[in-house]
Amino acid sequence: MPIERLGLIAGEGDAPARIADAALSRGMAVHVLAFEGVTDPALLERFPHSFIRFDKVGGTVGALRDNGCDGVCMVGKVARPDFGKLRPDMAGIGLLPKVVKAAAKGDDALLQVLIDFFEKKGFAVLGAHEIDGGVLAGEGVHGRHKPGEAAWSDIRKGITVVDAIGALDIGQGAVVREGLVLAVEAAEGTDVMLQRCTAMAGEGGVLVKLTKPSQDHRVDLPTIGVRTVEGAVAAGLAGIAVEAGAAMIMDRDATIHLADEKGLFIIGVRRGPAA
Repeated sequence: MPIERLGLIAGEGDAPARIADAALSRGMAVHVLAFEGVTDPALLERFPHSFIRFDKVGGTVGALRDNGCDGVCMVGKVARPDFGKLRPDMAGIGLLPKVVKAAAKGDDALLQVLIDFFEKKGFAVLGAHEIDGGVLAGEGVHGRHKPGEAAWSDIRKGITVVDAIGALDIGQGAVVREGLVLAVEAAEGTDVMLQRCTAMAGEGGVLVKLTKPSQDHRVDLPTIGVRTVEGAVAAGLAGIAVEAGAAMIMDRDATIHLADEKGLFIIGVRRGPAA
């Protein structure tokens, strides 16, 4: 059944705006559910919106229903709240124990609770890539530069590392240089992980970003963009490898252009020996 009005739960960055525009192009109306101080103000100038809070679950459902939304899409990073400071409404009181229990297991478990909640309330939950398939990285090289033999060795090691931390619901990325794991991604996110790598002497190496093995692809797909390329350049890396068909490249033209300009490769890879 086609979605008529999408409730876009919009976190940080420019990804929500891209998905909002894609939804419009597919004939959906869009209502943005925003977080104060997090969602891009430019997006709110363009679309009708409501502000929501983690602990006011009833308010979120009310905003979706009041604005005629029949679908929900969650896009953009949102920092975990301090659960000790939450003041849930009646709907939130019922959901909070599940949220806290899931949060202790990791982001995947937490997001799955939210997906289940919205579906039980009658909303279809869509992944960003289901609205705009053009954001997904295809297999192979994106841009002018290709990984050499040393980079391929680091990519293979990175896939092994990210599979391991992903199975524990820790993170989606790792940086490997000459077989040495410089950093793995946890709650801090990719940008901060790359900043840590700038303090380590050396050139070369690869950022690898993959989905977690048991991840629901409707939420929290690994994402790169211009800022990721800038971070990789500052860290002295040779390139970025992302999971083909399951990672998003935002601002694709600008991202690939900057990588070309800085001599960085971007490549979409598959898991397994073929990578």
